[in-house]
This record gives sequence, structure tokens and C-alpha cells, in this order.
Amino acid sequence: MTMKDSDVRAILHRATEHLAGPPGLLEEVRRGGRRRVARRRTVLAAALAVVVAAPVVGALEFSGTRDRGGVASPLFDQPTRGDLAGDKGYLREVREAWRHHLEENTLDSGLSGEPHVVWAGSTPVGPAAYVAQRTATNAVVSDPQGDRMAAVAAFVEPTADGPRVMGGETVTDGGTVGNSQAALLGPDRNVLLVLDAEAPVEFSPELGYTADGRIDRTFQPVVFRDGAAVLQVPPQRAKVTVALARTPVSMVNQVHITNVTDILFPNGEDSPPQPTLSHTLPGADAVWGNKDVPEVPALDAYYDAGGVHTHDGFPLLYIKGATPDGRRLLLQTIQYDDDPARVIVLLARDDGPFTVAASGFADRKVPLPVRLRLPDEQGVLVAAEGAALDYRIGTGKWHDAGRDAALLPADATEVRVTPANGNATAVTIAP
Repeated sequence: MTMKDSDVRAILHRATEHLAGPPGLLEEVRRGGRRRVARRRTVLAAALAVVVAAPVVGALEFSGTRDRGGVASPLFDQPTRGDLAGDKGYLREVREAWRHHLEENTLDSGLSGEPHVVWAGSTPVGPAAYVAQRTATNAVVSDPQGDRMAAVAAFVEPTADGPRVMGGETVTDGGTVGNSQAALLGPDRNVLLVLDAEAPVEFSPELGYTADGRIDRTFQPVVFRDGAAVLQVPPQRAKVTVALARTPVSMVNQVHITNVTDILFPNGEDSPPQPTLSHTLPGADAVWGNKDVPEVPALDAYYDAGGVHTHDGFPLLYIKGATPDGRRLLLQTIQYDDDPARVIVLLARDDGPFTVAASGFADRKVPLPVRLRLPDEQGVLVAAEGAALDYRIGTGKWHDAGRDAALLPADATEVRVTPANGNATAVTIAP
């Protein structure tokens, strides 16, 4: 038996919602059934191409009825902030880099007026800035309905060859909540620049896990000075361990870092394929019926609020079943970057909420990667993809438990795992 397609789609979406998409994709952040699309996180080239090329069906309409005086005013009303706001030489270099970037990508025709340096300041790896410029046409965007494209903006990072414009984003007159507020700077990406958007932000430098696989992070307030905060962080060369979020910290309040996809997907490459494996155990239909897999708030502690990750191709495993006392059983895995995969077993009685019954880490290098004992003598959940499973109690006879995954009796003491090559391994089950 296998799960219904709707179940697989639902849990696959929830399990991968924290992942960074390849460059050019809009990031989606979703929690508790609510979804916010980071609608303005497009590369500068794509954003202006839409403005200039206009006839994209359903995307933009052009209208001049709204007063453009207030469009994106927070970015343009204030003078340049930061300790280099008065450094005319550096500001000139930033504007030249901005114009060169536009000309190099033939984007200058989509803008009007002069670029405004919103912030310019010193960092441990050199001077950096944030620049914005109005678009030539105040186009209506389809999502969110009624917003108008107002400007483009980008961070400018220091390099050995001078200032370099990082990936730009469109800005609408609805505000900058969906835009990047931060950038990782330096060859080691060990300096985090965070713009002050006049809302409290919290920061965590590193990701850890508790012994049962829950997220272990310590957040601290970001202290802004003169328009930004500059934070020293561990090197972020191959994966992103830092997290940023507006308060209260949650996935929906994540603060976007403009170049995380460049770090997670260097050279524009995509993440490795990630198989989805789903199994429905015997007896599951009696307690699941036609119920789909719901949102599970109990899993929040296992997802990284404010962080962004990829994966290493470890299969996403989902198991539906029933416990001996008639509760619904659900297992799912969560895996970040090159960290060990975590497996969580949840139980629910009747139409009640799911609660975590057992959790830990999966070890792909052993014959039986998943082995979790359930509370209340409800059994031992085991999984080894592609293998035949048998169990016994003490020195008794072996009993067939099927293939791939099984819920064994609570008093089972040993599992025999037989993969496709036929080399069986007996694994002891700890009491």
C-alpha cells in the first residue's frame, strides 16, 4: 500500500518549504497553513526585463493614475546613512558601479532619475552600500494585487576590483517586507550586513541540534546604528548557518539574505535530486480513513525558523500507520545541508492533534537506518528501504514483517534486515 498523492504532495511541500530555490526562483515561506510569497526577490535583470517588455500576460499592466511622489518613499526620502555617507569618492564609485552594472546588462532604459545610495558604511571586509533607483514606469503587479513596481535596489559589496553590485530586486509601493534586508560579505562570507527597516530583528549565528533532533539555536537582538548593523559571523562558504527573523522569530518572519542562493547553489547549479519514499503500513486505513495528512504544529521545533538550507539528496521518508491502541501514526524525515537526517514519529488519537512520540537521527550507513521505540508499549518503528524485514522475540522464531518499513511489537528484540543483495544482517533492538 502507498500513500495518496495528495498526502505526498502536502508533506513534501511542508518538508521542503525552508529550502532555498535555485537562482531566479521566488522563495516561498509557509507555516501553519499560511503562505507568504517573497514576491520581489527576483534578480535585477528579470525584474527590469518585465518592466521594459511589458506584455507579459497577467503579470503587469501600465497605468499612470497613481501619484508617483510617494512610491517607495522610505528608500528615497532620507539622506544617505552610514559612516561613509560623507565620503564623496566612495559614493561616486558606488554610483559608477551601479551604472556600469545596468549598462552591462542593458537595463538602464528601464529606470529613471539618479541612483540613491540608501546606506554606505565600513565593514571588516571593506566598504559596502545599498542602492535604489526608481523605475521609469509605475507598473501594476498582479501579486499582490494593486501594488505597483516602484524601484529596483541592490547591495553593493567590496571586492579587490572595487564595489560590485550584487543581485538586485524589484521594490513595490507596498513596502519592502518581501525584499532582502541583509547580505553576506567578504571572500569567506563571514560578515553579515543587515539594513535597518525600522522593525526589531533577531539573529542567530549557528545551527545546532538537540539529542532528539530538535533545532537548537540562540537568538539575540540585532542592534542597529545609523541605518544598519554589521555582524561578524562564522564563514558561510558552503552552507548558511546564520538565521535572521523579525520578532517574533518564525519562518513567516524570516529576513531574507540576498546572496544565500549564490552560496547554496554556486555557479547556478541546482540541488541534488531528493527521492520521496512513502509507505502505508498494514492497518493504517482503519484509523486514517479518508483523512489527509494535516498541518502539524508539533513539527515546528524541528524546522529552522529564520534559516535557509539545501539538502544532500537523502531520501525524504514518510510512513503512515496505526498503533495497537488505535492512534494514527505518521513518520517523516527532515534533512538540512550535509547534516544527518532527522526522523520524527507523531501520533494522534481520533481527530485530535498530532504530538511527537519519538524522534532522533537516521544513519544511512547502517543496515537499519530508522529505529524508534514508541511510548506506551506501542511498538518499535523500523525502516530500511528496499530490504525485507523479519523480527523475533528473544531466541524465538523469525516473523515476517514485510518490506521497507514496519511497526514491530514492543517486545521484539531483534530485526533481520535482508537487502536486495541477499546479505542479511541481524540488528538488536535496545529495550
